[in-house]
Amino acid sequence: MKKLLLYLVGFVILASQSSCGYNDMVQKDEQVSSQWAQVQNSYQRRADLVPNLVNTVKGAANFEKETLTQVIEARAKATSIQLNADQLTPENMEKFQAAQSQLSGSLSRLMATAEAYPDLKANQNFLELQAQLEGTENRISVERQKFNTTVQDYNTYIRAFPRNFFAGWFGFEKKGYFQADAGAQNAPTVQF
Repeated sequence: MKKLLLYLVGFVILASQSSCGYNDMVQKDEQVSSQWAQVQNSYQRRADLVPNLVNTVKGAANFEKETLTQVIEARAKATSIQLNADQLTPENMEKFQAAQSQLSGSLSRLMATAEAYPDLKANQNFLELQAQLEGTENRISVERQKFNTTVQDYNTYIRAFPRNFFAGWFGFEKKGYFQADAGAQNAPTVQF
């Protein structure tokens, strides 16, 4: 019994010297939430631009209906998956990312097909929307990178000893990362 009491006192002293880090865990959790809001903001910007792009393309070209339908459906699916900062598990991140990737692919096909229409390529509205989408995709990439850095900091902090005990007690769980899309390591084929 004395040994158990001695171990308990030793653990309490160790914990008090290293601090349980609760306030730091809260701060880092909030940083993850804040950065997640920035990622969502970038994706929302893209979702808001898509209807304008589709309408511009529709009005300027006798366009492939299937491609436009795919873009509209992908946008609807991408905007239907909503995650808040408490739901950032690896599984939920995978679902969110899959929906966003589908929209990215549809937009790429739309842009590639639109290049075949000379009237559309010369349309100032289309060129401006294309530039806006390119800028938005860059913003999304930057925000995703910042999010992954913030998640790495948070996950490392809550998994380090002795904070891992306290993190479990207080319900701080590991957050999910954005992953590269399947096949992202392969260079795209460009044909002229």
